[in-house]
Amino acid sequence: MSNLTFQYPAWYLLLCVLLGAGYALTLYFRDKTFQEQASWFTVLLGVLRAVAVTAIAALLLSPLLRSLLQDVKKPVILLAQDASESVGLALSGDEARQQYKTAFEQLTAELGKDYEVKSYSIGETAREGIDFEYKDKITNISQFLTGAYDLYSNQNLGAIVLATDGLYNEGSNPAYLSNQLSVPIYSIALGDTSSRRDVSVKRAFHNKIAYLGDKFTVQIDLAARNAAGASSNLSIFKVEGGGSRKLQEIPISIDRNDFFTTKEIVLDADRAGVQRFRITAGAVSGESVSANNSKDIFIEVLDARQKILVLAASPHPDLSAIKQSLSSNKNYEVTVSVISDFKQNVADFDFVILHQLPSRTNDATGILNTLQTRRIPRFFIAGMQTNFARLNQVQSLVNIKTDGRNTNEVQGRISPEFSLFTTDERAARELPAFAPVIAPFGEFSVSPEAQTLLYQRIGKVDTKYPLLVLGEQSGVRTAVFCGEGLWKWRLFDFLQNENHQLFDALLGKAVQYVGIKEDKRKFRVNQPKTIFNENEPVVFDAELYNDNYELVNEPDAALVITNNKGEEFKYTFNKSSRAYNLNPGIFPVGDYSFLASVSFSGQTLKYDGRFSVEPIQLELYETTADHGLLRLLSDKFGGEVVYPGDMASIAEKIRAKESVKPVIYNTTQTRPVIHLKWLFFLLLGLLSLEWFLRRYFGGY
Repeated sequence: MSNLTFQYPAWYLLLCVLLGAGYALTLYFRDKTFQEQASWFTVLLGVLRAVAVTAIAALLLSPLLRSLLQDVKKPVILLAQDASESVGLALSGDEARQQYKTAFEQLTAELGKDYEVKSYSIGETAREGIDFEYKDKITNISQFLTGAYDLYSNQNLGAIVLATDGLYNEGSNPAYLSNQLSVPIYSIALGDTSSRRDVSVKRAFHNKIAYLGDKFTVQIDLAARNAAGASSNLSIFKVEGGGSRKLQEIPISIDRNDFFTTKEIVLDADRAGVQRFRITAGAVSGESVSANNSKDIFIEVLDARQKILVLAASPHPDLSAIKQSLSSNKNYEVTVSVISDFKQNVADFDFVILHQLPSRTNDATGILNTLQTRRIPRFFIAGMQTNFARLNQVQSLVNIKTDGRNTNEVQGRISPEFSLFTTDERAARELPAFAPVIAPFGEFSVSPEAQTLLYQRIGKVDTKYPLLVLGEQSGVRTAVFCGEGLWKWRLFDFLQNENHQLFDALLGKAVQYVGIKEDKRKFRVNQPKTIFNENEPVVFDAELYNDNYELVNEPDAALVITNNKGEEFKYTFNKSSRAYNLNPGIFPVGDYSFLASVSFSGQTLKYDGRFSVEPIQLELYETTADHGLLRLLSDKFGGEVVYPGDMASIAEKIRAKESVKPVIYNTTQTRPVIHLKWLFFLLLGLLSLEWFLRRYFGGY
């Protein structure tokens, strides 16, 4: 529907008509050119000119054409199919799957007659399209429902058809979703709700990381249904080299139909790398599903625990504070000793803290020589027993001129110019109020190769005297704390905050910086982790450095991945910016080794490593369908639960819903009449016809 409006009074049209008529009369009333033609011919020419001029004059009044447009939007129906393994187990057999697929496609076609149908698969992610393969390892129903609201809340969403067994193992409970969705949900109840005879390994709780030589505990939850009186056994195997070796076996007596027990086992971390263990529950006669009787777990055993020696001139409260702080980090193995009792080889340690050594009574020459020869990082803590002249000789970061008799009580203030690592803002704010430590009175000078982390605050005066300096001398990282009494800081931290987090973080970062093992290799390969799930891609990043340790990536870098069977998979790294990256995709469950190589500057540089892919077995642990959840969900949103045999009835149920109706959108469109192209051709036609007639009959 359209109507015409003007921006000027409508009676102006009369003036346009008069203008057109006057123009035609002036042109043709006294014109004798066509006096030999019939009288109607002159009238025709006058009418053509009058109409053209009138139309042009009317267009100058800027008329507007208002149109009412109607757009009918069909209701959107979302069809969601659970594509997880648990549904695949419920639809066992090719015939059953084909029958279900046919019925589902018929429902889709029937709904498509009256509605706009969108199909989705629910599993690890909610994605468009349905493939009826049932291979997803995870079910997340709430993600789909939340996504449906986000995508279709501003559209004419009519209903949701959800085909699932009601089992979910990721995301929140769908029944607890808010009522924002406000459309009916029709549930197609798949699976079997009857409780069958079954034994399953429900869960296994364990640390992801263990350290070489340690023992670690695995807690196993074992469940059984309808198997009272039966006997089973819980076995633990170590999987390696394509085979398995039994480590332990525990007999299990099932004394009731709803059986549950928890067992703890202790395993040895006797080999570095990713270790794979298999937990198996022996099957009982008549068991319906055996796929959930075993579970594989992966433990990364690290041979990277850093051995730290705290060596002191004499017993001191600082020693306990340092040990307790560093021992909270599982990466550290801390040994504390007084130098007079020390019988071990200092070369066996990765990092040494020297408390008031060298001292006035023991210059620790042998220890210091070994540290220098082996290039072992060291951390000096200077106190009243320290031989400062000797200390100035064995380290060059800070020079302290003092007689060692006079002291100051000082607090710490974090230097804003320090840049070797970041510090907590809370430490900068609270540390100046901590209990004071004892520092020597004297002159301090810091070398250019060192950075000051803490300055001394004497009373309320902030000085430039260093309290803690860090740096590198002769390629060995070193730190010097110019005072004693760290135990006061740790106690004060607990007094103020009821924890030791601030002190532990400050000391931990200093020790981490000094004691870190630098990787000087020019070609390195990094992985975000060494244990991947079977549904996520394995990714690699690599870096290549030239002699100046600048990143380069001109040469091509290759990667060979080898599985347990000795099969090799060859790849070439992609180049990005100044580094390399590679995403070879998803790998089957198992253990893998890799060897990366690159030829650069006449050398072949190599880097090797290992990773493992662990199975996701969530869908196998619960095989009894939860139709109660589907009823709660459908009742909450005003839908119904139907079974696969009645699937075809869903179309009629949706049609019966008064709320599922098309929506008509009315839009008013306004545009200037002068923009209508056909008017141009009309005027051109009128004027062209007049010109043609005049020319043809002799008028010039």
